[in-house]
Amino acid sequence: MEPEGHGLAKMMVCRLWTATSKALFVEFLATGLYVFFGVGSTLHWPLALPTVLQITITFNLATAMAVQITWKTSGAHINPAVTLAFLVGSQISLPRAVAYVAAQLTGATVGAAVLYGVTPGDIRETLGINMVWSNVSTGQAVTVELVLTLQLVLCVFASTDSRQASGSPATMIGISVALGHLIGIYFTGCSMNPARSFGPALIVGKFTLHWIFWVGPLTGAVLASLIYNFILFPDTKTLAQRLAILTGTEETKKLAALEPEKESQSSSEDSIPKSVCQVI
Repeated sequence: MEPEGHGLAKMMVCRLWTATSKALFVEFLATGLYVFFGVGSTLHWPLALPTVLQITITFNLATAMAVQITWKTSGAHINPAVTLAFLVGSQISLPRAVAYVAAQLTGATVGAAVLYGVTPGDIRETLGINMVWSNVSTGQAVTVELVLTLQLVLCVFASTDSRQASGSPATMIGISVALGHLIGIYFTGCSMNPARSFGPALIVGKFTLHWIFWVGPLTGAVLASLIYNFILFPDTKTLAQRLAILTGTEETKKLAALEPEKESQSSSEDSIPKSVCQVI
């Protein structure tokens, strides 16, 4: 018979892994769907060239769909810039943030690959990769991506903050993405999301000025996080609490706090397997 402490630790690890794996899968799935539908709206079909309004509406709907799928499971990131913002705001651990970004980039790549595979060769062309227009400088492009992502991340924080809002944030975040596209398309094709830019670029092998679609959004996300979490709506977390969240120990403590509730159950239940994890 294994020691009680060892069994408790094993159960906590199992529960943490279950929650994390679900979050990673939903980030992967939602980002892939977002890229498939959003980038798909930018393809140039001979009989129906895409308009700015069509692309904007499609990204709006794709965002709302992706957020609705993910917000209760992973927090509705679907974007490395949003994940970085949550990390800076001490709302997610570093290990989880790294895993989220990996899931998002993988999902975006798979979504772009599926779109590439189902699209005729004469239509796919550059697969809707983000490009800086010839009359726009790199500095202007970075600034535009920074501002567009700044407003998006501020909207994400305000829409998902339980102190400010209740209910699904899908509609408002979708509107924020649509707002960015109405302007950003004329400068860079509008990224606001490094994963959206990375997936198609990797599939077609075109990374010209690709760094812009990382530097601009990530910088805007950090600024938005600092503005929201330290100026507009500062929280009361101590430095020790922030470090615990950063390293992931805070999440483990929350799981441990739930265990006393389990102890109040009948001891006869101990012999009944409650989950796959408990019997491994």
